[in-house]
Amino acid sequence: MLKKILVGLAALLLLFAGVVATRPSEFTVTRTATLPASPDIVFAQVNDFHLWSAWSPWERLDPNMKRTYSGAESGVGAVYGWTGNDDVGEGRMTLEESKPSELARIKLEFIKPFAATSVTTFTFKPTAAGTEVVWAMSGTNGFIAKAMCMFMDMDAMVGKDFESGFANLKTVVEAEAKKRAEAEAEAARVAAAAKAEAERVAAEAAAAAEAAAAAAGIQPAMAAQPTP
Repeated sequence: MLKKILVGLAALLLLFAGVVATRPSEFTVTRTATLPASPDIVFAQVNDFHLWSAWSPWERLDPNMKRTYSGAESGVGAVYGWTGNDDVGEGRMTLEESKPSELARIKLEFIKPFAATSVTTFTFKPTAAGTEVVWAMSGTNGFIAKAMCMFMDMDAMVGKDFESGFANLKTVVEAEAKKRAEAEAEAARVAAAAKAEAERVAAEAAAAAEAAAAAAGIQPAMAAQPTP
């Protein structure tokens, strides 16, 4: 009886392995959102890993997560590493391509709990409502990852994180857009005040010059000419 059970289990395992082997290796998860800010404001939040803590959906999974920054301060060559609890694991991101207000391409490497490498891209497109952002992650699943995907929907799981990240990013860029608008309004107010003051000073100077000329008995050229 035991032998039959073991043979049956072995057959099931072989069948499961065969099914897993037929699963697609390539995967892509994509989400799109329109954020109420100009492309340069949104792009800046992605292009600098130091700013990710304000909106990344994974930053809040472990309050004690250790972060390291190396390479460039932002843009191409910037590297961000993390080590945390079981929810975040360990890994690093390297910004490999950066086109201002257009594209950011990141190499994403997971080290723990399992090794995996994928590519994450952000593309930015101006719209009447602000900026359309497409957030995508693509890569290749090994046997273990394909087996895991038999029991969980990776698109739904990762896509939910993307959606949460977009919600956080919306709050951040709205605040940045508001600050910029306030700064531009203040600059315009200062410039208008400076112009008005310059015009006032010029008018007073002209009036003073005219008064001085009148006091000295100097008549305008046309007034001094004889009447025909």
